[in-house]
Amino acid sequence: MAAPETRFLRSHDLAEGFVAQGVRVERRPAKTPDGSTVPGLYNAWIWLDNPTQFNSYTTEMVKGLILAFRAASNMRDVNCVVFTAVGDKAFCTGGNTKEYAEYYAGRPQEYRQYMRLFNDMISSVLGCDKPVICRVNGMRIGGGQELGTACDFSVAQDLARFGQAGPKHGSAPIGGATDFLPPLIGAERAMAACVLCEPFSAHEAYHIGMLTDIVPALKVDGKFVANPLVETQKLFDEFGRLAFGKSKTGEALKQGKELMKRGAVDLSLLDEKVEELCAKMLLTFPDCTTKTIEELRKPKLEAWNRNKENHRAWLALNMVTEARSGFVAFNEGPKEDREVDFILLRQKIAAGQPWTGGMHEAIQPKKAKE
Repeated sequence: MAAPETRFLRSHDLAEGFVAQGVRVERRPAKTPDGSTVPGLYNAWIWLDNPTQFNSYTTEMVKGLILAFRAASNMRDVNCVVFTAVGDKAFCTGGNTKEYAEYYAGRPQEYRQYMRLFNDMISSVLGCDKPVICRVNGMRIGGGQELGTACDFSVAQDLARFGQAGPKHGSAPIGGATDFLPPLIGAERAMAACVLCEPFSAHEAYHIGMLTDIVPALKVDGKFVANPLVETQKLFDEFGRLAFGKSKTGEALKQGKELMKRGAVDLSLLDEKVEELCAKMLLTFPDCTTKTIEELRKPKLEAWNRNKENHRAWLALNMVTEARSGFVAFNEGPKEDREVDFILLRQKIAAGQPWTGGMHEAIQPKKAKE
Protein backbone atom coordinates (compact mmCIF):
# COMPACT_ATOMS: atom_id res chain seq x y z
CA MET A 1 0.00 0.00 0.00
CA ALA A 2 1.32 3.44 -0.91
CA ALA A 3 2.30 5.79 1.91
CA PRO A 4 -0.37 8.42 2.70
CA GLU A 5 1.79 11.28 1.46
CA THR A 6 2.40 9.65 -1.96
CA ARG A 7 -0.92 7.90 -2.59
CA PHE A 8 -2.60 10.88 -4.22
CA LEU A 9 0.35 12.38 -6.10
CA ARG A 10 -0.49 13.31 -9.67
CA SER A 11 1.39 12.03 -12.68
CA HIS A 12 2.95 14.64 -14.96
CA ASP A 13 4.21 12.16 -17.55
CA LEU A 14 3.17 12.50 -21.19
CA ALA A 15 2.33 8.80 -21.38
CA GLU A 16 1.59 6.19 -18.76
CA GLY A 17 4.17 3.44 -18.80
CA PHE A 18 7.11 3.37 -21.17
CA VAL A 19 7.58 1.13 -24.19
CA ALA A 20 9.82 2.18 -27.08
CA GLN A 21 11.76 -0.04 -29.45
CA GLY A 22 15.47 0.70 -29.23
CA VAL A 23 15.30 2.64 -25.94
CA ARG A 24 15.33 1.21 -22.40
CA VAL A 25 14.83 2.89 -19.06
CA GLU A 26 16.22 1.30 -15.90
CA ARG A 27 16.10 2.43 -12.29
CA ARG A 28 19.22 1.53 -10.33
CA PRO A 29 19.46 2.01 -6.55
CA ALA A 30 21.37 5.15 -5.62
CA LYS A 31 24.59 4.68 -3.65
CA THR A 32 26.53 6.81 -1.22
CA PRO A 33 30.24 7.58 -1.87
CA ASP A 34 31.21 4.54 0.25
CA GLY A 35 29.12 2.27 -1.97
CA SER A 36 26.19 1.74 0.39
CA THR A 37 22.78 1.41 -1.24
CA VAL A 38 20.26 4.09 -0.29
CA PRO A 39 16.72 2.78 0.33
CA GLY A 40 14.04 4.44 -1.76
CA LEU A 41 16.33 6.51 -4.01
CA TYR A 42 17.50 5.71 -7.53
CA ASN A 43 19.43 6.81 -10.57
CA ALA A 44 17.59 6.49 -13.89
CA TRP A 45 19.64 4.87 -16.66
CA ILE A 46 18.43 5.56 -20.20
CA TRP A 47 19.87 3.16 -22.77
CA LEU A 48 20.10 3.37 -26.54
CA ASP A 49 19.63 -0.23 -27.66
CA ASN A 50 20.51 -0.53 -31.33
CA PRO A 51 24.07 -1.95 -31.19
CA THR A 52 23.99 -3.62 -34.62
CA GLN A 53 23.71 -0.12 -36.13
CA PHE A 54 26.13 1.51 -33.66
CA ASN A 55 23.22 2.77 -31.54
CA SER A 56 22.15 5.21 -34.23
CA TYR A 57 18.68 6.53 -33.48
CA THR A 58 15.66 5.78 -35.66
CA THR A 59 12.53 7.92 -35.69
CA GLU A 60 10.91 5.60 -33.13
CA MET A 61 13.97 5.83 -30.89
CA VAL A 62 13.87 9.63 -31.03
CA LYS A 63 10.27 9.54 -29.83
CA GLY A 64 11.28 7.05 -27.15
CA LEU A 65 14.07 9.31 -25.86
CA ILE A 66 11.69 12.27 -25.57
CA LEU A 67 9.36 10.22 -23.39
CA ALA A 68 12.23 8.65 -21.44
CA PHE A 69 13.82 11.95 -20.46
CA ARG A 70 10.47 13.48 -19.61
CA ALA A 71 9.63 10.48 -17.40
CA ALA A 72 13.05 10.48 -15.71
CA SER A 73 12.79 14.21 -15.10
CA ASN A 74 9.49 13.64 -13.27
CA MET A 75 10.66 10.73 -11.10
CA ARG A 76 10.55 12.12 -7.57
CA ASP A 77 12.88 9.46 -6.19
CA VAL A 78 15.57 9.84 -8.88
CA ASN A 79 18.87 11.56 -8.11
CA CYS A 80 20.62 11.58 -11.52
CA VAL A 81 19.95 10.47 -15.08
CA VAL A 82 22.64 8.37 -16.76
CA PHE A 83 22.40 8.40 -20.56
CA THR A 84 24.28 5.57 -22.25
CA ALA A 85 24.05 2.76 -24.78
CA VAL A 86 24.36 -1.00 -25.14
CA GLY A 87 27.75 -2.54 -25.91
CA ASP A 88 31.30 -1.15 -25.96
CA LYS A 89 31.63 -0.08 -29.60
CA ALA A 90 29.39 3.00 -29.76
CA PHE A 91 27.46 5.36 -27.58
CA CYS A 92 25.78 6.75 -30.68
CA THR A 93 26.76 7.58 -34.25
CA GLY A 94 23.81 9.91 -34.81
CA GLY A 95 20.74 9.48 -36.96
CA ASN A 96 20.13 6.14 -38.62
CA THR A 97 21.68 6.62 -42.06
CA LYS A 98 19.79 3.64 -43.50
CA GLU A 99 16.50 5.30 -42.59
CA TYR A 100 17.78 8.67 -43.80
CA ALA A 101 18.87 7.25 -47.17
CA GLU A 102 15.88 4.98 -47.79
CA TYR A 103 13.06 7.17 -46.49
CA TYR A 104 13.96 10.80 -45.80
CA ALA A 105 16.33 11.45 -48.73
CA GLY A 106 14.47 13.56 -51.28
CA ARG A 107 11.51 14.13 -48.94
CA PRO A 108 12.08 17.51 -47.31
CA GLN A 109 8.59 17.79 -45.80
CA GLU A 110 8.97 14.43 -44.07
CA TYR A 111 12.42 15.31 -42.79
CA ARG A 112 11.12 18.63 -41.50
CA GLN A 113 8.64 16.71 -39.35
CA TYR A 114 11.40 14.37 -38.22
CA MET A 115 13.54 17.35 -37.22
CA ARG A 116 10.73 18.61 -35.01
CA LEU A 117 11.10 15.35 -33.09
CA PHE A 118 14.89 15.68 -33.11
CA ASN A 119 14.70 19.18 -31.68
CA ASP A 120 12.33 17.98 -28.97
CA MET A 121 14.78 15.16 -28.15
CA ILE A 122 17.68 17.56 -27.62
CA SER A 123 15.45 19.92 -25.65
CA SER A 124 14.32 17.06 -23.42
CA VAL A 125 17.95 16.52 -22.39
CA LEU A 126 18.57 20.23 -21.84
CA GLY A 127 15.31 20.58 -19.91
CA CYS A 128 15.67 17.57 -17.64
CA ASP A 129 15.14 18.50 -13.97
CA LYS A 130 17.86 16.03 -12.96
CA PRO A 131 21.60 16.21 -13.66
CA VAL A 132 22.31 14.25 -16.84
CA ILE A 133 25.51 12.21 -17.16
CA CYS A 134 26.56 10.84 -20.52
CA ARG A 135 28.23 7.46 -19.96
CA VAL A 136 30.34 7.26 -23.12
CA ASN A 137 30.68 3.51 -23.64
CA GLY A 138 32.06 3.82 -27.20
CA MET A 139 32.37 6.20 -30.13
CA ARG A 140 30.29 9.38 -29.96
CA ILE A 141 30.01 10.71 -33.49
CA GLY A 142 27.78 13.12 -35.44
CA GLY A 143 24.33 13.43 -33.91
CA GLY A 144 25.55 11.18 -31.11
CA GLN A 145 28.12 13.83 -30.25
CA GLU A 146 25.36 16.43 -30.26
CA LEU A 147 23.26 14.33 -27.89
CA GLY A 148 26.28 13.84 -25.65
CA THR A 149 27.23 17.50 -25.50
CA ALA A 150 23.65 18.37 -24.55
CA CYS A 151 24.28 16.45 -21.30
CA ASP A 152 25.64 18.12 -18.17
CA PHE A 153 28.55 15.72 -17.59
CA SER A 154 30.35 13.18 -19.76
CA VAL A 155 32.47 10.29 -18.49
CA ALA A 156 34.15 8.14 -21.15
CA GLN A 157 36.10 4.96 -21.54
CA ASP A 158 39.38 5.93 -23.18
CA LEU A 159 38.99 3.78 -26.29
CA ALA A 160 36.05 5.93 -27.37
CA ARG A 161 36.34 8.24 -30.36
CA PHE A 162 34.61 11.59 -30.81
CA GLY A 163 33.80 13.80 -33.76
CA GLN A 164 31.35 15.34 -36.19
CA ALA A 165 30.39 14.02 -39.62
CA GLY A 166 28.17 16.64 -41.25
CA PRO A 167 30.12 18.25 -44.13
CA LYS A 168 31.63 14.85 -45.03
CA HIS A 169 28.26 13.16 -45.40
CA GLY A 170 25.92 15.81 -46.70
CA SER A 171 24.78 17.72 -43.67
CA ALA A 172 25.82 20.47 -41.28
CA PRO A 173 26.34 19.77 -37.54
CA ILE A 174 23.50 22.09 -36.57
CA GLY A 175 21.67 19.60 -34.37
CA GLY A 176 23.58 21.03 -31.43
CA ALA A 177 27.29 20.93 -32.25
CA THR A 178 27.53 24.47 -33.62
CA ASP A 179 25.57 25.67 -30.57
CA PHE A 180 27.24 23.61 -27.83
CA LEU A 181 30.86 23.18 -28.85
CA PRO A 182 31.97 26.86 -28.89
CA PRO A 183 31.13 27.41 -25.18
CA LEU A 184 32.47 23.96 -24.32
CA ILE A 185 35.82 23.89 -26.11
CA GLY A 186 36.27 27.36 -27.67
CA ALA A 187 35.48 28.76 -31.09
CA GLU A 188 38.68 27.66 -32.87
CA ARG A 189 38.55 24.01 -31.76
CA ALA A 190 34.83 23.92 -32.46
CA MET A 191 35.49 25.23 -35.97
CA ALA A 192 38.04 22.50 -36.64
CA ALA A 193 35.83 19.76 -35.19
CA CYS A 194 32.70 20.78 -37.11
CA VAL A 195 34.21 21.65 -40.49
CA LEU A 196 37.02 19.12 -40.86
CA CYS A 197 35.13 16.17 -39.32
CA GLU A 198 38.35 14.56 -38.11
CA PRO A 199 37.74 12.15 -35.20
CA PHE A 200 39.72 12.52 -32.00
CA SER A 201 40.45 10.38 -28.97
CA ALA A 202 38.86 10.43 -25.53
CA HIS A 203 42.19 11.70 -24.18
CA GLU A 204 42.04 14.71 -26.50
CA ALA A 205 38.36 15.25 -25.67
CA TYR A 206 39.29 15.34 -21.97
CA HIS A 207 42.23 17.66 -22.62
CA ILE A 208 40.09 20.24 -24.46
CA GLY A 209 37.41 20.24 -21.77
CA MET A 210 34.68 18.12 -23.35
CA LEU A 211 34.73 15.39 -20.68
CA THR A 212 34.46 15.35 -16.91
CA ASP A 213 36.65 12.25 -16.66
CA ILE A 214 38.06 9.28 -18.56
CA VAL A 215 38.93 5.76 -17.45
CA PRO A 216 40.81 2.90 -19.12
CA ALA A 217 38.73 0.11 -20.60
CA LEU A 218 41.33 -2.21 -22.13
CA LYS A 219 42.27 -5.10 -19.89
CA VAL A 220 45.42 -7.04 -20.74
CA ASP A 221 46.57 -9.99 -18.62
CA GLY A 222 44.10 -8.98 -15.91
CA LYS A 223 45.26 -5.36 -15.68
CA PHE A 224 43.77 -2.17 -17.08
CA VAL A 225 45.99 -0.26 -19.50
CA ALA A 226 45.52 3.14 -21.10
CA ASN A 227 44.54 3.26 -24.76
CA PRO A 228 47.81 2.06 -26.42
CA LEU A 229 47.01 3.79 -29.72
CA VAL A 230 46.92 7.15 -27.99
CA GLU A 231 50.38 6.50 -26.58
CA THR A 232 51.85 6.77 -30.09
CA GLN A 233 50.93 10.46 -30.11
CA LYS A 234 53.76 11.05 -27.67
CA LEU A 235 56.15 10.43 -30.54
CA PHE A 236 55.09 13.72 -32.10
CA ASP A 237 56.33 17.14 -31.02
CA GLU A 238 54.11 20.05 -30.02
CA PHE A 239 53.59 21.05 -33.64
CA GLY A 240 52.44 17.61 -34.72
CA ARG A 241 55.72 16.75 -36.48
CA LEU A 242 57.40 13.41 -36.10
CA ALA A 243 59.78 13.77 -33.19
CA PHE A 244 61.44 10.36 -33.37
CA GLY A 245 61.21 9.36 -37.01
CA LYS A 246 58.74 7.24 -38.96
CA SER A 247 60.28 3.92 -38.02
CA LYS A 248 59.87 4.41 -34.29
CA THR A 249 56.35 5.79 -34.74
CA GLY A 250 55.37 2.89 -36.99
CA GLU A 251 56.76 0.37 -34.52
CA ALA A 252 54.88 1.96 -31.61
CA LEU A 253 51.64 1.89 -33.61
CA LYS A 254 52.20 -1.77 -34.47
CA GLN A 255 52.81 -2.62 -30.80
CA GLY A 256 49.72 -0.69 -29.79
CA LYS A 257 47.54 -2.63 -32.24
CA GLU A 258 48.97 -5.94 -31.04
CA LEU A 259 48.19 -4.99 -27.44
CA MET A 260 44.64 -4.13 -28.48
CA LYS A 261 44.25 -7.61 -29.99
CA ARG A 262 45.50 -9.29 -26.81
CA GLY A 263 43.21 -7.37 -24.52
CA ALA A 264 39.49 -7.33 -23.84
CA VAL A 265 37.19 -4.38 -23.22
CA ASP A 266 35.93 -4.11 -19.65
CA LEU A 267 33.65 -1.20 -18.71
CA SER A 268 33.61 -1.84 -14.97
CA LEU A 269 35.80 1.18 -14.23
CA LEU A 270 33.48 3.32 -16.33
CA ASP A 271 30.50 2.18 -14.26
CA GLU A 272 32.40 2.86 -11.05
CA LYS A 273 33.27 6.40 -12.15
CA VAL A 274 29.68 7.12 -13.17
CA GLU A 275 28.35 5.80 -9.86
CA GLU A 276 30.94 7.90 -8.05
CA LEU A 277 29.73 11.04 -9.82
CA CYS A 278 26.10 10.20 -9.05
CA ALA A 279 27.00 9.64 -5.38
CA LYS A 280 28.68 13.03 -5.11
CA MET A 281 25.52 14.74 -6.33
CA LEU A 282 23.41 12.70 -3.93
CA LEU A 283 25.06 14.65 -1.09
CA THR A 284 23.83 18.06 -2.28
CA PHE A 285 20.59 20.03 -1.87
CA PRO A 286 18.45 18.83 -4.80
CA ASP A 287 16.81 22.16 -5.68
CA CYS A 288 20.08 24.07 -5.36
CA THR A 289 21.74 21.53 -7.65
CA THR A 290 18.92 21.81 -10.20
CA LYS A 291 19.11 25.60 -10.19
CA THR A 292 22.90 25.53 -10.58
CA ILE A 293 22.63 23.18 -13.53
CA GLU A 294 19.90 25.29 -15.13
CA GLU A 295 22.12 28.37 -14.93
CA LEU A 296 25.14 26.56 -16.35
CA ARG A 297 23.05 25.24 -19.23
CA LYS A 298 22.09 28.76 -20.33
CA PRO A 299 24.89 29.33 -22.89
CA LYS A 300 23.91 26.10 -24.64
CA LEU A 301 20.17 26.71 -24.27
CA GLU A 302 20.30 30.29 -25.52
CA ALA A 303 22.13 29.30 -28.68
CA TRP A 304 19.96 26.21 -29.18
CA ASN A 305 16.62 28.00 -28.76
CA ARG A 306 17.76 30.86 -30.98
CA ASN A 307 18.74 28.60 -33.86
CA LYS A 308 16.85 25.29 -33.78
CA GLU A 309 13.86 26.30 -35.92
CA ASN A 310 15.78 27.82 -38.82
CA HIS A 311 18.20 24.85 -38.56
CA ARG A 312 15.22 22.53 -38.96
CA ALA A 313 14.07 24.33 -42.10
CA TRP A 314 17.53 24.30 -43.68
CA LEU A 315 18.12 20.62 -42.92
CA ALA A 316 14.78 19.70 -44.46
CA LEU A 317 15.53 21.50 -47.75
CA ASN A 318 19.06 20.07 -47.79
CA MET A 319 17.49 16.59 -48.08
CA VAL A 320 16.83 17.40 -51.74
CA THR A 321 20.48 18.07 -52.59
CA GLU A 322 23.63 17.32 -50.59
CA ALA A 323 22.04 15.31 -47.80
CA ARG A 324 20.32 13.03 -50.27
CA SER A 325 23.62 12.33 -52.05
CA GLY A 326 25.66 12.04 -48.86
CA PHE A 327 23.36 9.64 -47.04
CA VAL A 328 22.80 7.47 -50.11
CA ALA A 329 26.57 7.26 -50.64
CA PHE A 330 27.13 6.23 -47.04
CA ASN A 331 24.29 3.70 -47.09
CA GLU A 332 24.96 2.12 -50.49
CA GLY A 333 28.66 2.71 -51.11
CA PRO A 334 31.29 0.02 -50.47
CA LYS A 335 32.86 -0.12 -47.02
CA GLU A 336 36.07 1.54 -48.21
CA ASP A 337 34.31 4.30 -50.18
CA ARG A 338 31.23 5.86 -48.60
CA GLU A 339 31.72 9.47 -49.66
CA VAL A 340 30.63 11.26 -52.80
CA ASP A 341 33.14 12.55 -55.33
CA PHE A 342 33.62 15.99 -53.76
CA ILE A 343 35.92 17.26 -56.49
CA LEU A 344 33.50 16.33 -59.27
CA LEU A 345 30.63 17.91 -57.35
CA ARG A 346 32.51 21.20 -56.95
CA GLN A 347 33.50 21.14 -60.61
CA LYS A 348 29.90 20.65 -61.70
CA ILE A 349 28.67 23.43 -59.41
CA ALA A 350 31.43 25.75 -60.72
CA ALA A 351 30.23 24.98 -64.26
CA GLY A 352 26.70 25.99 -63.28
CA GLN A 353 25.15 22.53 -63.44
CA PRO A 354 21.92 22.15 -61.44
CA TRP A 355 21.05 19.41 -58.95
CA THR A 356 18.27 18.30 -61.25
CA GLY A 357 19.19 15.69 -63.81
CA GLY A 358 22.17 13.41 -63.27
CA MET A 359 24.14 15.31 -60.62
CA HIS A 360 23.22 12.94 -57.79
CA GLU A 361 24.11 9.78 -59.70
CA ALA A 362 27.31 11.22 -61.14
CA ILE A 363 28.94 11.91 -57.77
CA GLN A 364 28.07 8.61 -56.08
CA PRO A 365 30.89 6.17 -55.20
CA LYS A 366 31.77 4.12 -58.29
CA LYS A 367 30.67 0.74 -56.94
CA ALA A 368 27.42 2.25 -55.71
CA LYS A 369 26.64 3.34 -59.29
CA GLU A 370 27.39 -0.07 -60.84
